[in-house]
Amino acid sequence: MRPKQWFKNVFLFAALIFSQQFLNLEAIVQALCAFGAFFAVSSSGYILNDIMDIEADRAHPKKKRRPIAAGHLSVPMAYALFAFLLIAGLGGAYRTSLYLMLVTALYLCTTLSYSFYFKHIVILDIMFITAGFLWRVIAGAVAIDVKISPWIIVCTAFLALFLGFNKRRGELLLLDSNGGETRKNLKDYSVELVRDFQAITSSGAILSYALYTILGPQPLLGLTLPFVLYGIFRYIYLISEQGAGGAPDETLLKDKPILLNGVLYLIVTVSILLWS
Repeated sequence: MRPKQWFKNVFLFAALIFSQQFLNLEAIVQALCAFGAFFAVSSSGYILNDIMDIEADRAHPKKKRRPIAAGHLSVPMAYALFAFLLIAGLGGAYRTSLYLMLVTALYLCTTLSYSFYFKHIVILDIMFITAGFLWRVIAGAVAIDVKISPWIIVCTAFLALFLGFNKRRGELLLLDSNGGETRKNLKDYSVELVRDFQAITSSGAILSYALYTILGPQPLLGLTLPFVLYGIFRYIYLISEQGAGGAPDETLLKDKPILLNGVLYLIVTVSILLWS
């Protein structure tokens, strides 16, 4: 179920924060319900992905320890858990909002498309991962019934692309040092190619956020730009110099400077929105 990857669902709270609804108790409850629905559905997607990748995971230096690949969880039981979480997630989304259920279903379709086909297609694999982040942001806005800002879509897209291509770079570096093979399409990537993608997406993420803070409704949010810059630069450093990045969830959750930077960013952002 990938507990470490549940942090991705915090993107559902982006609309709650930037629409300044974070003091609205009803909006908070609706956002939490959406978070719960996506937690269940995304976990079901991870289980299905592990079922489909069982042989590739067994050849991976780290993923071979996952329960299904290691044989600790049988495939039939994994399918049963997948079905239970899927029904619970879609049902919870429906109780919150019909539109939220539709967005959750679209997220599921994107995840299944990735698991069954697009994860083997170079470049499109990362674009489908990015689409999953976008559905999370949209779900957060739909859940609390606020307008979806184009700024939040653009910023999220570039950030997700940045994380995705850096994940591929981390996997390539890991395989170079440990040997073995994991994804079928990993041979279509090279460290040099992914480095170029890294430069493009990091620039896009920084510029789109900078333009949002300048041209958006709250120009004082420009004060948060140093935190965004540091977070991106620190992440690139961890991948290039420390060999991290093959598992973004572990990198982001274990690195204390990034965690502290994230907390400070949230405090400053909420303070600016409250003051304004």
